[in-house]
Amino acid sequence: MSDITQADSVPLQVDPLVELPANPHARAALERNKREGMDLAVRARIAALSVTAVLLIYLNPNWEVIWYLSLLGCLVLVGLAQRRVGRVGQSRAELAWLFADLLLMTLALLLPNPLSDAQNPTALIYQFEVFQYFYVLLAAGVLSYSWRTIISIGTWTTGLWLLGAFCVWWFGRTDPDVSAAALALFPGNPVLSAQMDPGVVHWDFRIQEVVVFILVAGILAVTVRRYQTLVLDSAETARARTNLARYFSPTMVEALSTKDEPLGQVRTHDAAVLFVDIVGFTAFSDGRPAQEVIETLRAFHARMESEVFAHGGTLDKYLGDGLMATFGTPLPQDDDAARAVACVQAMVDRMDALNVARRADGLPEIDARFGLHFGQVVLGDIGANRLEFAVLGDTVNVASRLEALTRVLDVRAIVSNAALAAAGRPAGFRAAPDQPVRGVAAPVSVWVID
Repeated sequence: MSDITQADSVPLQVDPLVELPANPHARAALERNKREGMDLAVRARIAALSVTAVLLIYLNPNWEVIWYLSLLGCLVLVGLAQRRVGRVGQSRAELAWLFADLLLMTLALLLPNPLSDAQNPTALIYQFEVFQYFYVLLAAGVLSYSWRTIISIGTWTTGLWLLGAFCVWWFGRTDPDVSAAALALFPGNPVLSAQMDPGVVHWDFRIQEVVVFILVAGILAVTVRRYQTLVLDSAETARARTNLARYFSPTMVEALSTKDEPLGQVRTHDAAVLFVDIVGFTAFSDGRPAQEVIETLRAFHARMESEVFAHGGTLDKYLGDGLMATFGTPLPQDDDAARAVACVQAMVDRMDALNVARRADGLPEIDARFGLHFGQVVLGDIGANRLEFAVLGDTVNVASRLEALTRVLDVRAIVSNAALAAAGRPAGFRAAPDQPVRGVAAPVSVWVID
């Protein structure tokens, strides 16, 4: 069995400029979160702009509010366009729509309403603290789960807002009479008079707005970046669990995922070893289409694998048309032998059901044989550069040879007396004469299923 800590081992690295991890699991996780975040951002934008529309109608219940409502509608459309082109990593189309979003917001806030007949000073808009609406876009940007988006919103908003303030200061409408009236309110306090003047841009306030905004954007960008790290960590955990699930039952996966000790640590304990093989599969394959051979193997392996996992076993490896499974690896349990014996019985039943279906379809039966032994095994990594988590020892050899003996005794399964005794001697087995096994000094007591 390939070392599961090595499998699918593309590192979860992210280029800080493009946000694209090399590992496909991590990339898929980021793409999924990006897509879900963009969907949520669009819904949040629509909800926020709808509330804003109601607020504008309440504050300005006349026909000129249509101008602002139409701009809000454009902001919704821009958000939908961002959702359509949004993806993980650099996307010029997404950045272009983001810039259009902020530009539209800036124009909506600073341009005089063409439907209004009022000739107020252009800078009067600053008296209404309209900059706070940019925080709606910033909050929606956070939901996209991209730190690049947050940084872009912060820097572009700063530039556009200061450029807009310059345009208002240079090209905006002013009213000297209104400014003079504001100065006359506080003749002895020019600072307070300037604050009351609706024709003044108030650069100190404008700079304060963007400085606070970009600080908040920076903090949020760091937060989103940290969230991405958590997503990658979660993808790493999911990848590891997926690799474990290739070999171990769900119960064992849950146990291993919380265990800190390395699997490759060399150790010795008792375990059950099961070998499964198909008799005459080479002859079966001769002359048959490759697709039929593969489909037959898949049907066989799927049933055997499901029984291994259903009984808490470990799928050690496939052996061509057979497989090797263990019970009690990598972690031993008190009922390893009992689960292994029950698995053999379940596999025999599954093969009966499979052959009934194959006969009904006019297909030849599959003659599967099983050999099970219980005893001490050695576990640990073997190999130099490419490691393999291996189960070794006489128990493995005996189990393999018991499976081969099924042909000699013409039985479907052979279970050693050691395995049956450790399992509590369940019913369903017939005692057979002790069998000589190569590599074992004394004959081995066995039980069989005919």
